Amino acid sequence: RRVLPRLAEHDDGFDVTAAEAAWDACLAAPDWDRDPVWIHGDLQPGNLIIDRGRLAAVIDFGALGVGDPAPDVAPALWTFTGAARGAYREAIGYDDATWRRACGWALAPSLTGIDYYRHTFPRMAEHGRRMVRAVIAELA
Repeated sequence: RRVLPRLAEHDDGFDVTAAEAAWDACLAAPDWDRDPVWIHGDLQPGNLIIDRGRLAAVIDFGALGVGDPAPDVAPALWTFTGAARGAYREAIGYDDATWRRACGWALAPSLTGIDYYRHTFPRMAEHGRRMVRAVIAELA
């Protein structure tokens, strides 16, 4: 939330008020109330090895743990778009609350990353902008 006023000073291609509303929707999602599940915890693109268009391996298990699956669902937002994202969401079968928490796991580092990387790593800042727009659209 602290970064939102700084983001409002720039045109990052999304409505900061809508981003705040999306964040509020993520925070309002009910907690995971089932048994904890194994999670990788860092399923970002650099940790997914693709061979001939198929997932071949997952690396970097430094954040491995058990808990809410939402952190491992969040990568669907940066990995898939359109119908592929919908198909993934249907295939995993988690409820709407888990999806909203996953949106939060994608939104938080994206909001902070935009401002942090704005001048030092523009490609990462743009990735954050895309994720914010994706989460706003998901929760609209």
